[in-house]
Amino acid sequence: MINKTVDMFDDDSEPINRLPKDGKVHYYGPVMSSSNANNHFKGLLEGIEWKNDVAVMYGKKIVTQRKVAWYGDEPYRYTYSNHTKTALPWSEALLTLKAIVEKSTQEIFNSCLLNLYHNGSEGVAWHSDDEKELQRGAAIASLSLGAERKFSFKHKQSKDTISLYLQPGSLLVMTGDTQRYWQHCLPPTKKVHAARINLTFRRMNIEIKSHSI
Repeated sequence: MINKTVDMFDDDSEPINRLPKDGKVHYYGPVMSSSNANNHFKGLLEGIEWKNDVAVMYGKKIVTQRKVAWYGDEPYRYTYSNHTKTALPWSEALLTLKAIVEKSTQEIFNSCLLNLYHNGSEGVAWHSDDEKELQRGAAIASLSLGAERKFSFKHKQSKDTISLYLQPGSLLVMTGDTQRYWQHCLPPTKKVHAARINLTFRRMNIEIKSHSI
C-alpha cells in the first residue's frame, strides 16, 4: 500500500499518475491558500442547502449522518444508491470554486456533488462513480476543504490498494478508466474530530439528463 502525504511530480512539474495501471489519478495538492480554503469552507457550511444523504438498500430507506448537495448547469437528475437527486442552480460561491478547479485542470464541468462529513466517524464505503448519467471516462475533480482525510483506491481485480491524505484546499482528479477498474472510499477514523467538505465536479451526460437509473 502507498500512503504518502507529499506531492509527487514529473519533470514538467505536473502531478504524476498515482495509479500503477488501468486509470489516472492526479493529486495537485493545495490549489489555494489556507486562509482562502478556510473562508470557502465556512461559506459553504452556511450557504449550501445541505440534506442528509439517502440510500435504498433491499427496499429499506437508509438516512446517513453525512449530508450532501447536488448542483449543476441544469436540473440534472442523478441516481446513486437507488435514490435520485435533482441539481440546484449554482451559487456564486460554487461558481468561484468551479472556476478555480477548471483553471487548475484545464477541464470543463457542468455539475458538482458536495459531501459534508461532520467528523472522522463519517465516511464513504468502497464504490465507483460509474453511473450512466456521468460521461464515461470524463474527469472527476475532487476539491477538499476542512479536515485532512485519508482517501483510498482499490483495484477491482487485483485488490491492490493505494492511499493518500487530502489536504485542505487540495485538488485530486480521476480520469480515464479509473472508475471502470478501481473503487475508492473515504474510510472512517477516530483520529479526526473536525468537519470536512468535499466537492466533486463532474460532467453529466446531457442526453439523458432527465432520466434516472
